[in-house]
Amino acid sequence: MDKGIGFWRNIRLSWLESAAACRQRGMGAAEMRQHLDAIVAETITGARSRRGVVAILVKVWLGGRDLSPDLHDEAVRFLERLESPEERLWLHYGLTLLAYPFFRAVAAEVGKLGRQGEPVTPGVVKRWLVAQRGNLGSLDKAVERVLFSLRDWGLLEGTERRNVYAVRHGICTTADPELELWLLACALRAHPAEGLPLLDLVRLPELFPFRLTVGADMLRRRERFMVVREGGGWDAVRLRE
Repeated sequence: MDKGIGFWRNIRLSWLESAAACRQRGMGAAEMRQHLDAIVAETITGARSRRGVVAILVKVWLGGRDLSPDLHDEAVRFLERLESPEERLWLHYGLTLLAYPFFRAVAAEVGKLGRQGEPVTPGVVKRWLVAQRGNLGSLDKAVERVLFSLRDWGLLEGTERRNVYAVRHGICTTADPELELWLLACALRAHPAEGLPLLDLVRLPELFPFRLTVGADMLRRRERFMVVREGGGWDAVRLRE
């Protein structure tokens, strides 16, 4: 049983690229599933496993639109001008944060470990999640799926020890501040808190792969964000409804 985990298959970056292309071409869910099934079948022969992969890809790039139509539509507009896979990774990552809270939780723990200079292992991440969520039966495999995916996307790298990964902090960069703001909006909407201190937002551990340069002034100039000076003299950031 899923129990809210959802992210229970390895997801390759090349498949996300194909899903984004389907979305850019305006495919509906049925056509998108058929197209992606043929692509994933080149790697996965089992029909059940293939359906699971395709379901995740469709949810990331189409199904999640019901919850965040503004961010999804903006992601499609970004596709028209982002030519490099490195910048499109910002879009895949942001939409995955929105679609799968479990993915966000695992990525946040990975970011925390990396910030502390600690290696990432499935066992360490699982123990933290068990403390937060309880010992769900499908949790072990789901953690491994997320870590595999992060490695395939180039955000973790292997070490000399088996199943021990190094975190690649700040390797994703862009010269487009609008793309940075879009990712921050995704992270803020995906976060369980309604608002966050500005410094906490730009340093969210789940955003560990991204080098963010935007500040409070730029957030204030965007209608999407509401920046409020709190009593302690710090700026809190929320998304406008």
